[in-house]
Amino acid sequence: MHIFFRRLGSILREKPRLNMEVFVARSRLTLIFSLFALLFLSSSSLSSSTSELQILTAERRIDLASHIIRVVLTLKVQNDEASPASNVLLAFPPAQAKHLALIQAAEVAGKKRKKSLHPLDVKQSNHADGPNGAKLYSISLRNPLSTGGSVSIEVSYVLTQSLEPFPVEISQSESQLVLYRDSALILSPYEIKQQTTVIRTPSTKIESFTRVEPSTQLRTELKYGPYEDQPSFSYSPILVHFENNNPFAVVEELVREIEISHWGNLQVTEHYTLVHNGARHKGGFSRVEYQSRPTISGVASFKHLLVKLPPRVHSVYYRDNIGNISTSHLRTGYSKSELEIEPRYPLLGGWKATFIIGYGLPLEDVLFESDDGKRYLNFSFGCPIAETLVNKIINKVVLPEGSKNPSIVVPFSVERREETSYSYLDIVGRPVVVLEKENVVPEHNVLFQVYYDFHPMSMLAEPLMLTSVFFFLFVAALAYIHMDISIRK
Repeated sequence: MHIFFRRLGSILREKPRLNMEVFVARSRLTLIFSLFALLFLSSSSLSSSTSELQILTAERRIDLASHIIRVVLTLKVQNDEASPASNVLLAFPPAQAKHLALIQAAEVAGKKRKKSLHPLDVKQSNHADGPNGAKLYSISLRNPLSTGGSVSIEVSYVLTQSLEPFPVEISQSESQLVLYRDSALILSPYEIKQQTTVIRTPSTKIESFTRVEPSTQLRTELKYGPYEDQPSFSYSPILVHFENNNPFAVVEELVREIEISHWGNLQVTEHYTLVHNGARHKGGFSRVEYQSRPTISGVASFKHLLVKLPPRVHSVYYRDNIGNISTSHLRTGYSKSELEIEPRYPLLGGWKATFIIGYGLPLEDVLFESDDGKRYLNFSFGCPIAETLVNKIINKVVLPEGSKNPSIVVPFSVERREETSYSYLDIVGRPVVVLEKENVVPEHNVLFQVYYDFHPMSMLAEPLMLTSVFFFLFVAALAYIHMDISIRK
């Protein structure tokens, strides 16, 4: 840097023939000072927002029983600074932030049986990223945390596409082994006084795991910690290699059409593109071996899928491009309906299947009227197949012709657009509200609402049109009968 300033001074002492060099040198100097100022401001902003808090205890429980990873993080946060704190920051490694499907937080009040949870807002923080690109999320507290005060927070989040098959290809008779990568230490922008991490696997067959003392294994659980007095953004990478033969069911795309008819019925049609996203199958496939040795052959394949449908469904069908698939069983009840389906062929790693599920529902079960006179649909958003990840879901709500001013209420962010569809006897077309979302997990299978204005007289449009057509046909026939078109007198 000293040499740079000496050269800049010598350039400035020279005459106008070096004006271009002077301009370039000044530009470089301005750029250097700007970068230093930017780095200083971003680091000071992050440090000022995190230094006022510390975590007294932290417990993280990671459930690897499925290909959808669920994590529960319990924190006890204390404010040691003079000013109250209204937000608590969470940190995620870039690899986990990329596959984060859902994150929720709640303030814990009471203990054990008297324990109660109060939901808190969680959103991506506008602070600069932490070291090594760590992504920050902000939790808004119900009440500002006073000086010396503490609060218990329970954070739950879901990760997808975070288990790596290893080996990536297996034969029909082999079990499926996967890798999970994480840190023995909880990544946090705050100092953590004491912390533990517990990882639960679906079986006792753990091939290997990284040891960071103290760490222990007890049947299906790995425990890391307790670790004490860890500074902010501490990270200790670990790798767990274990057996997981649960179906890695991934729906690449689910297109659901919900058609509302005010004449008393709701028709639902769901188009699936399903893939086994586990270790790819290699070699040939023996149907005889698959059926005669079900506990050994193809243990990670799809043998059946459970579809949870609303109660009082009727006219249920399950088919593909070939036709109806008879390997399905429907169980209906007052509180729920379950459809157990089997694909035409077993789905091994990397194999795909496309099929359609359709059913009808009584309109009074899903369509209601609000206090201000609007009609609204109340329906489930996510995928009804149990323990299934959906890469992309498209919900198309087809409103009756004549509906106006559609609006939606969804408890999470979605992409929305509107279309127009035409069916039998339609004149101006039916409004269609399209809701799209990526990386959808079972926790997204919650109710959403679509509100719209509808005048009852609009229901008479099609009957009046049919009546008018038949009336004019009758008049035309009557005129034709009584009309004399002969040329004789």
